[in-house]
Amino acid sequence: MSTDAANGDDDLKERVTNFLRRNFPQIQMHGGSAAIQHLDRETGEVTVMLGGACSGCGISPMTIQAIKSRMVKEIPEIETVHAETGMGGGGGHDGGMSPSFPGESTSESDDADSDEGPQAPF
Repeated sequence: MSTDAANGDDDLKERVTNFLRRNFPQIQMHGGSAAIQHLDRETGEVTVMLGGACSGCGISPMTIQAIKSRMVKEIPEIETVHAETGMGGGGGHDGGMSPSFPGESTSESDDADSDEGPQAPF
């Protein structure tokens, strides 16, 4: 990897970290944490792990949805966001149980048309 690519990766990682700090201070206020687990600049994929009180929290699925929808809008290089709570099922990522919300369709095809998804309570 060239030095320019490494500097670009550091810049992107810093912007993702700042995004998490700026948009989700409530995670920390409620005893949770958010950390970048994997970042691939070439594919535009990032994996974020929510920990602490987020593991097992009833609103963590909404927090995950908010992270996914907002990050791709605010950071152009990010195309796909994976977020997990460390609860085995990954908070609806790659199998496991997916939460449902009042009025939400469980059809996969509807997910593609969804703009924001459920709103986190902050």
